[in-house]
Amino acid sequence: MQVLFIASVAVIAPDPGESRRLYADALGLPLQPPQPNDEYVFSDKIGGSKHFGVWPLVQAAQACFGTPAWPADRQVPQLSIEFELASVEAVAAGAEELVQQGYDLLHQAKTEPWGQTVARIQTPEGAILGLSYAPWVHE
Repeated sequence: MQVLFIASVAVIAPDPGESRRLYADALGLPLQPPQPNDEYVFSDKIGGSKHFGVWPLVQAAQACFGTPAWPADRQVPQLSIEFELASVEAVAAGAEELVQQGYDLLHQAKTEPWGQTVARIQTPEGAILGLSYAPWVHE
């Protein structure tokens, strides 16, 4: 697999309001929701970062497991990092490479409603690691 760059870093927030208070209010980061009333906030306008976000834990659980509760038998993640690959096909192939190397996928490559294709694992440290293809970063 060939990683092109780090596509995204997001803290995973059990209490999104408290996290927004730190990152947006105290640090002054220009975080905005992708749509009104979304608890997820992000910015692509912070130097050195293509995408930084505050990802509510309930949304991370929904994306990985299809349920708003993080499974009790898994370490609760504090961070998500996504590595950008060259294509949708590269995401599926990269996920298969990880499986062949003994890693368990949280989910296979899937295309999210906003158009990003991603497959995810949980790292030994507990972080969510995504292999990603987001078409808009390749334009």
